[in-house]
Amino acid sequence: MKPTDIQNPEYFHKVVDCQYACPAHTPVPEYIRLIAAERYTDAYMINWESNVFPGILGRTCDRPCEPACRRGRIAGEEEKPVAICRLKRVAADNKGDVKSLMPQGPFPSNGKKIALIGGGPASLTVARDLAPLGYEIHLYDEWHKGGGMMRTQIPAFRLPEEVLDEEVNYILDLGIHTHFNHFVSSMKSILEMDYDAVFVGTGAPKGRDLHIPGREEADKNIHIGIEFLANVAFEHKDRVGKKVIVLGGGNTAMDCCRTSRRLGGDEVKVVVRSPFKDMKASPWEIEDAQAEDIPILNNMPPKEFVVENGKLKGVIFGHVKAEYDETGRRKLVDTGEPDTFIEADDVIIAIGQDNAFPWIERDLGIDFGKWDIPVLDKVTFQSTLPKVFFGGDAAFGPENIITAAAHGHQAAVSIHNFCQGIDVNQRLAPMTNLVRQKMGIHEWIYDSPIVNDERYPVPHESKTITLTNRKVEVELGFSQKTGFKEAQRCLNCDVQTVFTEELCIECDACVDICPTDCITFTHNGEEEDLRTRLNAPAVNPEQDLYVSDTLKTSKVMIKDEDVCLHCGLCAERCPTSAWDMQKYFYSVTKTCKIL
Repeated sequence: MKPTDIQNPEYFHKVVDCQYACPAHTPVPEYIRLIAAERYTDAYMINWESNVFPGILGRTCDRPCEPACRRGRIAGEEEKPVAICRLKRVAADNKGDVKSLMPQGPFPSNGKKIALIGGGPASLTVARDLAPLGYEIHLYDEWHKGGGMMRTQIPAFRLPEEVLDEEVNYILDLGIHTHFNHFVSSMKSILEMDYDAVFVGTGAPKGRDLHIPGREEADKNIHIGIEFLANVAFEHKDRVGKKVIVLGGGNTAMDCCRTSRRLGGDEVKVVVRSPFKDMKASPWEIEDAQAEDIPILNNMPPKEFVVENGKLKGVIFGHVKAEYDETGRRKLVDTGEPDTFIEADDVIIAIGQDNAFPWIERDLGIDFGKWDIPVLDKVTFQSTLPKVFFGGDAAFGPENIITAAAHGHQAAVSIHNFCQGIDVNQRLAPMTNLVRQKMGIHEWIYDSPIVNDERYPVPHESKTITLTNRKVEVELGFSQKTGFKEAQRCLNCDVQTVFTEELCIECDACVDICPTDCITFTHNGEEEDLRTRLNAPAVNPEQDLYVSDTLKTSKVMIKDEDVCLHCGLCAERCPTSAWDMQKYFYSVTKTCKIL
């Protein structure tokens, strides 16, 4: 293998697994250290620069960072990852004055006007990034406030309105021209308004329906999940029947069933056609629903809505089992068991969402492909009509808030380039920094004890309170004390082990002290071969091997980045300082650099 090029900014970025897994590449270990130091405002601003919505995401993020967390790999399934998402909330809950640290308008105009269609996280991110550069931003949304799906599809017991309003207003206060209560029914009309570019962030607003016998007859008591949540959010709906069935196994279904419990549903059941392990809902969303005494029935596809005298009586379900072929593809097979009838006053269908663009005329030059999704460049988010860009769920289908923010950042770069006559394919290089951390003899600024450390649970408000008021937040968040303890579980994976061949005397001291046997001195070879001859076989090919140049003995140093704990013991033990601990900071560059 060739020596590892640690000057490549993506090499150590990939080693910081949590940050690499985050769509917006938030510098996770950096802000966790700031929380441990009680620098909550600084931790908040690190987040705000990257993911834009720290208080919102600290409550609602899908947490792609946590499955990647190195802490979760220490002792297999016994060790849980750091509660990265909930630590983000610690920063938000305890921040000081952040408004003064944000860009202060009014900003000198650059003469360019941008239209944002939809007021959700992708559009708001574009607005946040472009407004300080002098763009005149006009945001259109059909609702009376900004936030998009964050307002209409996330219940208040998970995301309080005051938290949402605060972080949305940080952006709107940058001088954004808002056109609320304005449903855009024609892209052509927007294009005729002399905007220099248009960004579409309208989400995936069409909930999937279920067309089985009885659907039309029972229409009055059958609701589409995302429409149900929106109607509750804007107080158009404040009650449901005593017996409620929620169809679907995703996060929307979990929100619908928990909302139903708060609107008078005494017997709320979730029924899913697939096995429990295949449910798309996040594990913590499922746990919260079950904690509120909501049963989840699996392997039961709906077959018929039963209607008597024009009134919904319930649903008939079949029974299936899952069979998987050698590729893992699933097939649901009828078990032959008798059908099951479940009584219901109301049924909520939450089986998925689709894009919907009936308002975009098809003769404008904007091409659409499969599933009515726009044909886009996946890097620039530019459509086939050069001045129109898409992002968030409107781009490639339903995702999540953090992905929408990531789309917004990149779309903002493209829009800026387009308006300034720069090639939209010209991307901004990340800002990186690799700094030695040794301050004295065997002393570093971090603390990463190699111990099994249980994840701290987040306290919840009592069910007797939360189930009677849909606006009472269920999760209470970490206290400062517990937040500190949870922050201490972070292994500081951004403090990298850096090896200098010229200083190595091959004494094997680092090999002897390494708690995970991740360091090996051996003769070079092809990667597939090398991975089998290390002190601890490197079984995860997704993470790189750190390979040195040839040493004096003709061997090379190989370190498996997948299991290294960044504990610093190799650097402590090395008599020649061939190993050094250096903090690596990686930040995705935005059009408007905030920090």
